[in-house]
Amino acid sequence: MSDTPLHPRNSLHGITLERMLNELVEHLGWSRMAEDVRIACFTSSPSVSSSLKFLRKTPWARKKVENLYLDYRADWDSREVDVE
Repeated sequence: MSDTPLHPRNSLHGITLERMLNELVEHLGWSRMAEDVRIACFTSSPSVSSSLKFLRKTPWARKKVENLYLDYRADWDSREVDVE
C-alpha cells in the first residue's frame, strides 16, 4: 500500500463541520471565534447546534470557519510537536 494520502490537497478530508466547531470552541471559545468570524450564531446564544444549521446553509460563512480551523490547527499541531 502507498504512503500517499488519498486526498493530498484536501486537508479537511474526513473532518466534519461538527468536529471543527467543537475543536474551535474548546481551543478558542465562542468570543474569540466571533472576533475572527463575525456571524451572529457565534455571538448571540452560541451553540454547536445552531451554528451547524447556519453554516450548512451559508457557504461563505462555512468557508471562513474552515479557514479559521485550518489556521489554528496548524498552530495547535506545531505546539504539540514543540512539547514532545
